[in-house]
Amino acid sequence: MIEPHAPAPPGAPPSRTGPARLPVRPGTGRFLVLVCVFVCAACGLVYELELVAFASYLIGDSVTQASVVLSVMVFAMGIGSLGAKRLRWHAAAGFGAVESVLALVGGCSAMALYAVFAWTAGWGGMWADGPRCLLVAFSLAIGLLIGAEVPLLMELIQRIRRQDAGGAVADLFAADYVGALVGGLAFPFLLLPFLGQLTGALLTGTVNVVAGGALVLGLFRRDLTRRARWTLLLAGLTVLGVLASAAALAGDFERAARHAVYGTDVRVAVQTDVQEVVLSGGTGGRPLDLFLDGRLRVGGRDEHRYHEALVRPALTGPHARVLILGGGDGLAAREVLRHRGVRRVDIVELDPGLVDLARRDPGLSAANGHALADPRVHVTTADALAWLRGARGPAYDVVVADLPDPGITASTKLYSQEFYGLARRVLARDGRLVVHAGPVTPRPRAFWTVAATLRTAGFAVSPYRVLGHDSGFAAGPDRSADTSRAPRDWGFLLAAPGTRPPDLRVPRDHSGTLTQGQLTADARAAEGTRVEGLPASTLVHPRY
Repeated sequence: MIEPHAPAPPGAPPSRTGPARLPVRPGTGRFLVLVCVFVCAACGLVYELELVAFASYLIGDSVTQASVVLSVMVFAMGIGSLGAKRLRWHAAAGFGAVESVLALVGGCSAMALYAVFAWTAGWGGMWADGPRCLLVAFSLAIGLLIGAEVPLLMELIQRIRRQDAGGAVADLFAADYVGALVGGLAFPFLLLPFLGQLTGALLTGTVNVVAGGALVLGLFRRDLTRRARWTLLLAGLTVLGVLASAAALAGDFERAARHAVYGTDVRVAVQTDVQEVVLSGGTGGRPLDLFLDGRLRVGGRDEHRYHEALVRPALTGPHARVLILGGGDGLAAREVLRHRGVRRVDIVELDPGLVDLARRDPGLSAANGHALADPRVHVTTADALAWLRGARGPAYDVVVADLPDPGITASTKLYSQEFYGLARRVLARDGRLVVHAGPVTPRPRAFWTVAATLRTAGFAVSPYRVLGHDSGFAAGPDRSADTSRAPRDWGFLLAAPGTRPPDLRVPRDHSGTLTQGQLTADARAAEGTRVEGLPASTLVHPRY
């Protein structure tokens, strides 16, 4: 180990290459630098996870968005590390400036993304991709700043007490990786559930600027000129003021942005353990809209058309025992219970918060006809795939898969060959399975991939689609569908075990608006979009 240089005489100008003039012992100084590395690493990973979470929520397709964020950020970190070489001669001042900018950019990133999503995503044209462009810009900026931290911190820790490069790198990276672990766990278990994404990001920025400022202005203040100290202090206080003001206005901002996204008639907006649930209207004669993670799932008069088309063709045969996978809003159960001969309905829903709203909210419970209060209905809170793996007991006459579109990454497993194989295991020999397979016209390959997957799992299928009327009912898994000119439709596949496709018929006790003529025409319309030769989707090779 190389011994530290002798301290500079009093009144000498700050040294750019010699040992740091610390107010504490070198060992204590190194410890404080490593603590700052730990905190900054935790903050950096929170920014990264916050961008991934927001991108998945606002844009959809979590695998793609996570890949974009992570790849751009890692690339930018490398560029930032190279760029920081020019700041090594002013390591303390450079690090303080980097942390101030990083705290401002990272702390405000969630609010900026939500603002662009809320007020520009529906404009079309160049603004239609506004959230995606801003996501890449934030990933690039945050990556550049995080990458610049490491060489500057390496320079600072070496100026306290020089040691071999390998030992210094080991100490620095150990603190960095442990901090990343803490940040990675804090985001889903503390920040997100208790503070939300907006306030959580702002608090992270506050911690970031305080840690960086305390290290530079406290430990390395003697390495800074008087002008540099005041500049960094004023910059840090300005960033703190901006973050504090944003935190104070976060509630009003979120309400205004929510109204821009969902309309002004929002009654309920809750973040459950699974998703964000927003209810708009549903009282006073106003149509009910149900949004799950920003995507409209129930909208106006089209809700009846959707659930009627989903459920009723499957109930033309035996239907004493019915299994609904998803459907925690109770609307599919409402349609099932309208048929005579139904003795038991089992609902397997992942989100208990949605089930609770379906029972207690006056608008949603009225829309589902208080179906969840019917003694024939039994609700289980579980993942549908996991539940099917452990299912025991009598077979079901009908299985209704009322699940999110296959284009959403989180639901891809629910449209896999393995999933349908498990569904076939709980289905009676003459039973029927009906699947909501997403929109047909804008995404025909995804729709017919579901059909190919069902056939691979041992089902024969009859496809059909139903057109929607309300312009607000999203046709796809993300908001980009709202600006699409394609017809708004829902695609369904009625399946039965074996090689003979089930007949598409309206039940004899049918009392809705769906007619046999409409159903036949819907089947012909779906057949007109057929895409041949598509492989099945599996858990290890999803194809949506």
